[in-house]
Amino acid sequence: MAFDRSDYLYMARALQLARRGLYSTRPNPRVGCVIVKAGVVIGEGFHYRAGEAHAEIGALARAGAAACGATAYVTLEPCSHFGRTPPCAEALIKAGIARVVYAVDDPNPRVAGGGAARVRAAGIACFGGLLADEARALNRGFFCRHTHQRPYVTVKLGMSLDGKVALASGESQWITGPEARADVQRLRALSGAVLTGVGTVLADDPGLDVRDPRFDIADRPPARVVLDSRLRVSPAARLFTAAGAVHLLTTPAASAERVVVLRARGALVDVLPAEAAGLNLAVVLGHLAALEINDVLVEAGPTLASAFLAAGLVDELILYVAPVLLGAAARPAFLWPTPARLADAARLAIVETVAVGADQRLTLRPALA
Repeated sequence: MAFDRSDYLYMARALQLARRGLYSTRPNPRVGCVIVKAGVVIGEGFHYRAGEAHAEIGALARAGAAACGATAYVTLEPCSHFGRTPPCAEALIKAGIARVVYAVDDPNPRVAGGGAARVRAAGIACFGGLLADEARALNRGFFCRHTHQRPYVTVKLGMSLDGKVALASGESQWITGPEARADVQRLRALSGAVLTGVGTVLADDPGLDVRDPRFDIADRPPARVVLDSRLRVSPAARLFTAAGAVHLLTTPAASAERVVVLRARGALVDVLPAEAAGLNLAVVLGHLAALEINDVLVEAGPTLASAFLAAGLVDELILYVAPVLLGAAARPAFLWPTPARLADAARLAIVETVAVGADQRLTLRPALA
């Protein structure tokens, strides 16, 4: 199917609408819809929150009876199953839509081509693949969870220009400036879960919550996840003072008494299989995927951040680099084996470099990803 300029413009508008649900739709995908008839937009909609109307339903409601004979542009294949809401494919058919153009197939196995097939079976012209890369990027965590059975993983670190995250004493507040720390609030708001290790909790007592009111996550804040193989987290930790679920992932080595104490504090304690080194990170991510978490932001120290990278489980690395030198004795950002040859060095691809206050934000991806 060859799409024309107007098709691209309307789908671009649908993607713009979908971004309005950037912080609020999880665990559902961000979806936008535009309904056009005779070159005039007669209805627009976007999915705002799980359990509420999907984008197609909102656009059809605004179009009313005029939707009959119109074209619907949708950023994701229309759903064909009953979930929290009825299937959108049936709503499009009932409204008399004449043509459906969608960006990308839905990776959810409950849909996976079924929505487009249902629309075509009703005699409606249906074409996919328009601005597919853009639509997939908008929902990268949703696609990762359904295709790889794990969330999309972003590792975030703040460091000095010489690659250090703390002085030898452990002092690290603050290497980066206030603008960088504010930007981390955005990363948290985008995520279904913020994950750290027990060492970070014991050393820094972080809240890991979203405190910036600009982000619409009040009724669905990201979960806080702590990897704690022996349940050393204190019931008095700041984690328990902010809104949102606290998941403590532990092993059979944790005492039953600690499980009871922390559950009484409100923690969701899950015991996962143990290995010699503790928790298996792939198993951890599979567990989070089963909880319908699409995106995980790892805010941890060098040990856990390096472990995720070594396991090949990092999709994106975000480094906030401050123009300060901490010296050779300071703590390094990564605990990484020294290669015998330069050709064997781990390499990453720089995707973006942006000034954030006095600091630089580097976005990188593993070179082979």
